Amino acid sequence: MSERSVSKQKQQKRWYTVLAPEQFGREELGSTPATEVEQLYDRQIETTLGELRSDAGENNTKLTFKINDVGSDTAYTEFIKHELTRDYMRSLVRRGSSKVEAFITVLTTDDYRVQIQPVALTTKSADESQEKAIRRTMIDMVEETATEHTFEDLIDSVVEGRLSSAIYNEAKTIYPLRRVEIQKATLEARPEEVAAEEETSVDVEE
Repeated sequence: MSERSVSKQKQQKRWYTVLAPEQFGREELGSTPATEVEQLYDRQIETTLGELRSDAGENNTKLTFKINDVGSDTAYTEFIKHELTRDYMRSLVRRGSSKVEAFITVLTTDDYRVQIQPVALTTKSADESQEKAIRRTMIDMVEETATEHTFEDLIDSVVEGRLSSAIYNEAKTIYPLRRVEIQKATLEARPEEVAAEEETSVDVEE
C-alpha cells in the first residue's frame, strides 16, 4: 500500500464521543473511531457503574451499552446489560449457607423483553422447600415489578438496588437471608422485535 493510501485512510477515520443513555445522565463513556458512520451502529461499550459515578465502591457492577444513533461527532447508546462481577458474586458465597437463583423473562409496560437473574444468599443452609419458596417469591416480585414499570424504570430499580431490597424484605420472612442481589439484567428484545415475533407466531398458528 502506498504512503498516499495510508495517509488517506488516516484522514478519513474520525473519532466519536460515546455517551450513555439519558437515564444514565448522558455521561461520557469514552471515544471510538470509525471511517464510516455505519460502522458505529451496534458497537458495544462496556464500563462500570463506578466509572460512571466516579465511585470506586460501584466497580463491582458492569454495564454494557450499544450504539444505536450517531450525530455529527457523537455516538448515542442504549442499555443492553447490567451484571455483577464474578469476583464480587464469589465473595458473597459462604460455606454452610444456600445460594438460591432464578432466571425470569418479563415484559415491561412498554413491551421491552428483559431477563432478570436475582440471587438470594441465606445465613445458613436452607432446606429444599425453603429454597423453592424463596425462588417463587423472587419470580413473583420480578414479574409484578415488570408489569407495573416501563423498561427504563425497571432498569433503574435494578441499578439502584430497589428491586433487590424489595425481594430481600419479602423473602427474609421465609428464611433468614444475608443478602439479595440482581446478578444480571439483560435486554432481550425491543418493542418492535417483540411485535414482529408475535406476528410470526400468529402466522404459524394460522
